[in-house]
Amino acid sequence: MDEMIRILIADDHAVVREGLRGLITSEPGMDVVGEASDGREAVSMARELSPDVILLDLVMPHQGGIEAITEIKEENPNARILVLTSFSDDDKVFPAIKSGALGYLLKDSSPQELLGAIRQVYRGETSLHPSIARKLIHEIKQPSDLPAADDPLTTREVEILKLVAQGLSNQEIGEALVISDRTVRTHVSNILTKLHLANRTQAALYALREGLACLES
Repeated sequence: MDEMIRILIADDHAVVREGLRGLITSEPGMDVVGEASDGREAVSMARELSPDVILLDLVMPHQGGIEAITEIKEENPNARILVLTSFSDDDKVFPAIKSGALGYLLKDSSPQELLGAIRQVYRGETSLHPSIARKLIHEIKQPSDLPAADDPLTTREVEILKLVAQGLSNQEIGEALVISDRTVRTHVSNILTKLHLANRTQAALYALREGLACLES
C-alpha cells in the first residue's frame, strides 16, 4: 500500500477548508490531519502535527501566510509548503517563494491540478501555477542579488541542476543519469548549500537565471 500523505490545511474561510477537506479525503492516499484558521494557528499545528504537506493561504488574520511560512521553515527546514491563494501579485508571489514555499497555486486551479501539486510538493518537487511561473521567469531576468557560491559547482552538479530546473524528480534524475536516488539527493543538497538556496524551486530559478535551463512553452 502506498504511503498516506498527511496534509494540514490553513485557510481563514471555513467553506474553503470544508471544500478542500472533502476533495482531499476522497482521494486515495491522502488524509487531512488538521485545519488552521489563521497563520498563528498554522505555525502551532505544523509544529504539533508534523504534516507531510502544508496547504497554506497567504492572507489570514493574526499572522499572514508569508510570516507563517518563514516561521514554519525556521523551525523545520524540511517542511513542504504549498501556497493556495487567490492572489498572484508580485508582492505575494516572490516573498512566498523566497521564504521557502515549494509550490504556488491559484484557487482557480482545477481539483486535479491541486491534487497533482500536493503530490509534487510531497515528493519535494516544485509546483507552480502557469501564470506564477511566467511571473517568476520575468523576475529572474532582473539583475541577480544571489550571493556567489562558496565554491563552484562540479560538472555533475551542473548536470543535475539542469534536470532539477526541468522539474524532474530525484528518481527521474537518477534514471536519466544511471545513479541512485540517494546519490541524487546528496548532489541536490550540495547544490543548495553551495548556492545558498532554500529549496528546489529556488534552484530551478537560479538555473533559469544563469541560462543553464529554459522554460518550456
